[in-house]
Amino acid sequence: MLALLLAACDPQNISELEEGVSTEADVRERFGAPEAVWEGEDGAQIYEYNRQPAGHTNYMITIGPDGKMAALRQVLNARTFAQVQAGMPMETVRRMLGKPMKVTTYALKRETHYDWRYLEGASADTSKIFTVVFDPDLKVIRTMSTRDPDLDPGR
Repeated sequence: MLALLLAACDPQNISELEEGVSTEADVRERFGAPEAVWEGEDGAQIYEYNRQPAGHTNYMITIGPDGKMAALRQVLNARTFAQVQAGMPMETVRRMLGKPMKVTTYALKRETHYDWRYLEGASADTSKIFTVVFDPDLKVIRTMSTRDPDLDPGR
């Protein structure tokens, strides 16, 4: 329930922030503590704000070395998914897409699947699941997108 409330507030919070002007304190005031903090280029920090498993977004907000917000990106989209390539380590994918909504290990197949829920269009009925399949060394084998099974009644 909290995730849904946070996601509902995101458009308002985003509209109140401005790249190059808003500070780290402004970001934390509107979004709270980040799920994770990643080291970026040239001393920047990247704050991860995760809206999984109930939501359809993950935000990466870059705080520059000057303490100001340099970028705010919603990363669960086709452009970011296309950057996931075979052989890529899990940690790289995790930094690109944020924490997944679900991790499933298939011991007999020797695979681990990371799933993210996202919207392909503007409405909830376009909900899909993007899956990254990893080998036992946690390197990408393949990716796929499927219709969100939560859309099917009587599941």
